[in-house]
Parts: sequence; C-alpha cells; structure tokens
Amino acid sequence: IKWGTLLNIVASWIISPIAGAFFAFTIFFLIRRFILERAEEIGRVEKIFAYLQVASASYVAFAHGSNDVANAVGPVAAALGLFGTEIPRWLLAIGGLGIVIGLSTWGYRVIETVGERITTLTPTRGFSAEFGTASTVLICSSLGLPISTTHTLVGAVIGVGLSRGLEAVDLSVVRKIIYSWVVTVPVTAIGTLLLYIILEAVI
Repeated sequence: IKWGTLLNIVASWIISPIAGAFFAFTIFFLIRRFILERAEEIGRVEKIFAYLQVASASYVAFAHGSNDVANAVGPVAAALGLFGTEIPRWLLAIGGLGIVIGLSTWGYRVIETVGERITTLTPTRGFSAEFGTASTVLICSSLGLPISTTHTLVGAVIGVGLSRGLEAVDLSVVRKIIYSWVVTVPVTAIGTLLLYIILEAVI
C-alpha cells in the first residue's frame, strides 16, 4: 500500500466537501448581494436562474464524468496496464453507462435527500451549489485526486444553506450523511478483502 497516496486521497475526501461549501457559499453570497438585493422582482430573477441551472447541471455532469467515471474504471485500467494495453474508449463508455443506469434506478433517493432534505433550494441556490460543486471536482480532477461528486455536492448544498444561517440546515440529515460516509469505506474494504480471499481460494 502506498500510504502517501492513500493519505492524499483521504485528505481530498475531507477537503472536497469543505471546498464545495466554500465555493457555493461565496457564489450565492455574490448573487444575493449584487443581484437579488437589487432586483425589483425576485421571482423573475429566480426564473432566469431556473434556465441557467440547465447549464450548471451540465457543468456538474461534465465534472462528474471527469472524476467519478475514472474512479469506476480505474481498477480495470490498472489491470490492463499490467499487460501494456491502452485504456479502450469503450471501457470509459461502459463506466458512464453504469452511472446513468444507477442514476435512473436508485438515484432518485439521493436526489431527494440532497435536493430537498438538507435545506430548501431555490434556482439561485441550486445554481450556486452546482457551480461550486463542478468547479471543485474539476480542480481535483486536474490534480489527479479521486473524489466523490456526491460528497462535494452535499458540501455545496450545506454551504448554500449556511449562507442563510445554521437554522436553515437540517443537521440531523447532515449527521446521517456523514455517518454513512464514515461507515462506507471500512465496510467496502472488508468486503473487498473477503471477496479476494474467496476468489483466491477458488481460483
């Protein structure tokens, strides 16, 4: 195990939600200060940002593909690298397809939690969270750090909520999410170890 690399990855897991929260908080602060507080009709501004969210959501999707798809196919790519084989394009396509299928089947539960249960989102707040998320993920991708877009988005949504005060964030939901993050890593590691032992014994 390359502990230095592992330490950098773990650090990125902690830093990415915080960075997402910071970016989203800052973006929404600027939107509120220079647009919402000066607007005669806030409803009209929100309507415009509802359309802009199509662009920000696409930005997140692009960032998502730059990092999470790479995370999914990384182990397979490493195995192919042992044989001196280049990473085929179809492998990346399969990784992307898997994310699409996961989103269309089980993703609605995560969408409900992130979009509705952490804090109340409006188009301006949603735009801020998405833009902050995508920017954070792309920065980490450029540095070669594997992070979770979902973790970053959760941090960004919390950041937008905190811009309206701590009472605007449902802390019970946040605690459950953080608990799931902490539990996931050791459970996955143990499950992978057991599977490897079984396969090694059989093969």
